[in-house]
Amino acid sequence: MPRQPRLDAPGVLQHVMARGIERRKIFFDDKDRESFLERFAGILEETQTQCYAWALIPNHFHLLLRTGPTPLSNVMRRLMTGYAVTFNKRHKRAGHLFQNRYKSVICEEDPYLLELIRYIHLNPLRASLVKDLKELDKYPWTGHSTILGRRKNPLIPEPPANDFPLSSGKGKKQKENPENPVNSVKKEKLLAEKTIEDVLLQFDQTEKTARKSYREFVEKGIRHGTREDLQGGGLVRSAGGETAGLLGRKAEEREKGDARILGSGDFVNDTLAQSETLLEKKYLPKRPIEELIEVVAGKLGLKPELICSGNRQRQYSEARSVLAWLAVEEVGHPAAEVARFLGISRVGVLLSLEKAKNICQKYEFQLTPPNPTDSIC
Repeated sequence: MPRQPRLDAPGVLQHVMARGIERRKIFFDDKDRESFLERFAGILEETQTQCYAWALIPNHFHLLLRTGPTPLSNVMRRLMTGYAVTFNKRHKRAGHLFQNRYKSVICEEDPYLLELIRYIHLNPLRASLVKDLKELDKYPWTGHSTILGRRKNPLIPEPPANDFPLSSGKGKKQKENPENPVNSVKKEKLLAEKTIEDVLLQFDQTEKTARKSYREFVEKGIRHGTREDLQGGGLVRSAGGETAGLLGRKAEEREKGDARILGSGDFVNDTLAQSETLLEKKYLPKRPIEELIEVVAGKLGLKPELICSGNRQRQYSEARSVLAWLAVEEVGHPAAEVARFLGISRVGVLLSLEKAKNICQKYEFQLTPPNPTDSIC
């Protein structure tokens, strides 16, 4: 049976899971986990994707995301491909790291947001990576300790090394002057910080009380065990795993179900309708690769016919990386299609995406148009 296309829409809640190939480890040590989270933090902020819960288990990971203007497929491609390249290089291995593609389930927010946050954050306890809740409270490889304020939030991206807004030429920190706006810097909260606040507000307006209530909520979830009803979508799972009531109904009385969605029948219908519309648009209107070549050539001052010629000069190599980025990440062409067009492997295209961002900034490309009808550059 062919796989169904993934569903996606801006603003929806998605439970995302990915496992190592043949159930092998994807995290060997803390350096691997830190590398994953550092990459993940940057991608979340750049794409304005919220992460409400996360857990890193040696051979898989769980994420609870709310997508922004960037499609989930782009977010996960950047995360998983980039991490796999870094992992393989560090551990001197080759080949696939992840088993098949990631799994994502769109979730109805009201009944499932808090349940999924609790379920995901209890994963290390269920996997016996920690012995009890007290140890989980300080465990660094799930979002639980961050919500409790016990650990620094690893999903807040680190500022660039040369970014010292309050420093003088000698590297000394200048004093803030409230009467001088030039020397005053108002710190904007990053998305990861706002997301933690959103979670705590589900429990109380006061931070201290909210954290206490959140922990009590998580503690009550321990006795529920594996919670198979939260591990995927579909009609039965949406009914809490109970099949008796569903099987007793007439066909016309049953709620609509879809394995890619966890929620009520009305939610399933609304999500399918919204996603099918966006599936046609792919978030952005498609532009042919030939047109993108002309755009890149014009911006970089190169001959269009030489961009796809295999010319190894640096400017043409950079042009191919930029073309790959625009075609895959911004317009939605499959990586395999771009690979055939450029005469390189699919892996070659994915590697190009890794280095394309800095190149695009170098040539002042506008990576994401403010409006889908605007031109790319």
